[in-house]
Amino acid sequence: MMKNNKRVFFLVPYLLWIVLFVILPLLLIGWYSITDTNGHFTLENYQRFFGSGTFLRMSLNSLWYAFLITLFTLVISYPAAYLLTKMKHQQFWLLLIILPTWINLLLKAYAFIGILGTHGMVNQFLQLFGLGPVNMLFTNFAFILVAVYIEIPFMILPIYNAIADINPAVIQASEDLGASKWQTFRYVLWPLSWPGVESGIQAIFIPSLSLFMLTRLIGGNRVITLGTAIEEYFMTTMNWNMGATIGVILIVMMIVVMLITGQRKKGRTRK
Repeated sequence: MMKNNKRVFFLVPYLLWIVLFVILPLLLIGWYSITDTNGHFTLENYQRFFGSGTFLRMSLNSLWYAFLITLFTLVISYPAAYLLTKMKHQQFWLLLIILPTWINLLLKAYAFIGILGTHGMVNQFLQLFGLGPVNMLFTNFAFILVAVYIEIPFMILPIYNAIADINPAVIQASEDLGASKWQTFRYVLWPLSWPGVESGIQAIFIPSLSLFMLTRLIGGNRVITLGTAIEEYFMTTMNWNMGATIGVILIVMMIVVMLITGQRKKGRTRK
């Protein structure tokens, strides 16, 4: 009885936090999305969203940029995570990977503005070879580069944990049976490390759908996503109802991604 009371005592603050800062804000966003500025029920906001080519292009842009960021992050992170499992002093190298996540996102964005700017370090280096200043800021390349850099630790860590949990005897058995390195990777290493890859994809793809700070500071408003539109409607035009509608659409997109990956996990478990 005492144990149950203690559990309830520690559970109450958590439930209050969830209700006040998760459930109620979601309900509030949902309410704003189905009302007008006068508080009357309407579906005009959703009709405007799905009937406008601009919003549909924003949705495709969000999905496309999230896909590219996730893809490039995975291509860089998987070899890095694999090499990390083979190195000595792994905890030290993990610490170096985690350290950048302790720095505020805004500070990292401004640091890249100084690096990629017209008079930044990259252009100063290029001038040593006689190459003129290159405009790298406010481009798709700069936006994806900075986003990938910021998201890399969140991809490396789950993949590293998944690879580190693989029994080395399994890899050795594959090699002893005559499998090439590519075959070992394709049929043994990749399937066994897929749970970590999947966790990394979720950790990168879902937040990348709603990026807005980097689109402003690094993309220079040339990169338009749903996150940018939400900020515009809430902070500039003050049309909270339309901003909430876009927020609901974005939440639905995130849930769909989670459900797709969740179904794959269940399918593997049943097998």
